[in-house]
Amino acid sequence: MNRKMNAALITHYKQEYPTIETVDMPKIGANDVLVKIVAASINPIDLKTKDGGLKMLLKYHMPLILGSDFAGVVTEVGAKVTTFKKGDAVYGRVQKNRIGTFAEYIAVDQGDIARKPQNLSFEEAAAVPLVGLTSYQALHDIMQIQPGQRVLIQAGSGGIGTIAIQLAKQMGAYVATTTSEKNRALVESLGADEVIDYRTQQFYDVLENYDYVFDTQGGKILEQAFRIIKPGGKVVSISGLPNARFADEYNVPFWKKFAFRLVTRNITKLEKTTQADYYFLFMKPSGQQLAILSRMIEEEKIHPVIDRVLPFTQIAQAFEYSHSGRAKGKIILKMFDPSAEHE
Repeated sequence: MNRKMNAALITHYKQEYPTIETVDMPKIGANDVLVKIVAASINPIDLKTKDGGLKMLLKYHMPLILGSDFAGVVTEVGAKVTTFKKGDAVYGRVQKNRIGTFAEYIAVDQGDIARKPQNLSFEEAAAVPLVGLTSYQALHDIMQIQPGQRVLIQAGSGGIGTIAIQLAKQMGAYVATTTSEKNRALVESLGADEVIDYRTQQFYDVLENYDYVFDTQGGKILEQAFRIIKPGGKVVSISGLPNARFADEYNVPFWKKFAFRLVTRNITKLEKTTQADYYFLFMKPSGQQLAILSRMIEEEKIHPVIDRVLPFTQIAQAFEYSHSGRAKGKIILKMFDPSAEHE
């Protein structure tokens, strides 16, 4: 007899909000652990997935449980699991074909998780995996920032921005960021060296000759990034469109590669004009990189920023608030009280 759990799911794309339903608990494979989720975070990719914005990249079947990252407690381990045991407090970002953290339980590969930082609550830890890994892979893996180099991080008060600013400063960068004036004190407290009020200034009127731009907004703002980039620089986006470079890396079918080249032809022109490179980042889960972030958190070099914590039953309100774009840091869903009895 299948065990049951509560989960927030959609039955079709563009559904207004996910609804909480009773579903079968996931079964674990030999390399998996089963985690009782204490807290999960809402990310822009959850809204994009719900609205069908990733259909060109990912094929999902309905009904679909949403959610990408989490913190919780291991309740079962697969036959080949050597890294974790029952009772371990862990956090992670699941593979894109195994999403579903808006639920009471998740089955996840042992390679995609790490031990929860000891100095964080479960709610705080749930704020880290997706934004932390995304920022680390952009700044460390792609940009390979060196001390003294200059980087613009768009939307510094958002979930990505609040972690990316701290990471860039740890790498020795000079950091500029955009936000509203009311969030100036927040981003400066995180280490931002130069703050541009996007309501009254255009960043390309203020900045020039930057080594890197970390774009979190896409569209025209992404194209405008090339106005400040210097030759040999890099523009890394999580909100733009995949290009041919991305297609080669992910070995996508020829027709998709052609489509990506077509839709990014303006970006390709800007690359040639500015002698800079554009990278579309599709973050990869990594327990090893999460462990690096855990050490930085425990050494108090970086810390998560949380806007609010809402109970799982208020997931519709959480999605509505996320969609507003007003959140400073992360929105967290609390699944259950870890001090209560659990399996």
